[in-house]
This record gives sequence, structure tokens and C-alpha cells, in this order.
Amino acid sequence: MRFFNTEGPVRPDDHYCLPPLSRWDLDEILSLVDQKKYFLLHAPRQTGKTTCLLALMEHLNRDGRYRAVYANLEGAQAWRERLAEAIATIVTDIANSAQVWLGDEARPRHAQEVLSNTAPGSALSIFLSQWCQRTPQPLVLLLDEVDALIGDTLISLLRQLRAGYPQRPQAFPQTVVLCGVRDLR
Repeated sequence: MRFFNTEGPVRPDDHYCLPPLSRWDLDEILSLVDQKKYFLLHAPRQTGKTTCLLALMEHLNRDGRYRAVYANLEGAQAWRERLAEAIATIVTDIANSAQVWLGDEARPRHAQEVLSNTAPGSALSIFLSQWCQRTPQPLVLLLDEVDALIGDTLISLLRQLRAGYPQRPQAFPQTVVLCGVRDLR
């Protein structure tokens, strides 16, 4: 029995909803992905951001040109300014999302290997670079709740993404979408 949901991502099998990708200009979003752009998506709470990101991930993976992974980074907020723990949480959450959404069983082991051998200021960058080099399709990374991060954790995340940008798509995600309530610019 379907019902209206106001508590989190909408699941079309369980909830009444409009088709999530019809709420965006999908052609424009796909154009940004094709152009290897990194971009922000921000909107007020409970407006369907996560639902749309999950639908975009499904759409991109179904098409087969890209490997898309959605990850929620909110768990790293608890570490606040403790960079090592926060970056470890981010890398682990992305790796676990790859396992859940793509069935990529190697990613959690790869994350632990990188985290045990790399400083926090470059662990995310190295993890993503090595992953992309081992993946035949370009990676599209959809990061939700990025604005929950603060201080050095947010700065480290953004700088590591920026540092890897010139290596895309062979050795870094082709596209990264940073999603949240606040405009990070």
C-alpha cells in the first residue's frame, strides 16, 4: 500500500510521487556530466534532493556509460574538526555506498588499505584516484549532505576534490555533485 512520504527519500514502490528526474532539467544535468563538470545542488530541506540524486544514480548506471555512486556524508559531521576521523568516515561511507549501489565488494577493503597507509589530507584523493584507475567507465560521484561538514573537514574535502580535478576521468571522478541545504560557494 503506497502512501505520502515526508520523512526522507521517496521510494516509488512505497510512496506516491512525481517521477524524480522530471523535476530537474535532466538534459542539462546529463550535459554537465558529459562535460565532466563538478557542480553544486542546493535547496531547502525536504524538497526532494536525495530522491533526485538516487534517481540520477539509477539512470546513469542503467545507461551503462558511467558508474554512479550516491553517498551521504552526514556521518562525518560528528567528528567536527577531527580531520583524521572525519576523512576516514567519508572514505568509508563512499566505499560502503559503492558496495551497496554497485555491488563493488573490493571498495571497502581498498578504503581500509588507503586509510591505513595515507595521511588524512590526501586519503580521499588517493582512494578516488586509485578507484577510478581500476574502473573501465568514468565515475560520477553524488555526495549528499556535504554542507553538514564544517571547518577543516569541509576544507580538506573540497581541496582534495580540487586537487584531483585535472586527473579526471581516467584517474579521478569525471563528475562530482555536491548536494546540501547551503550553497557552498
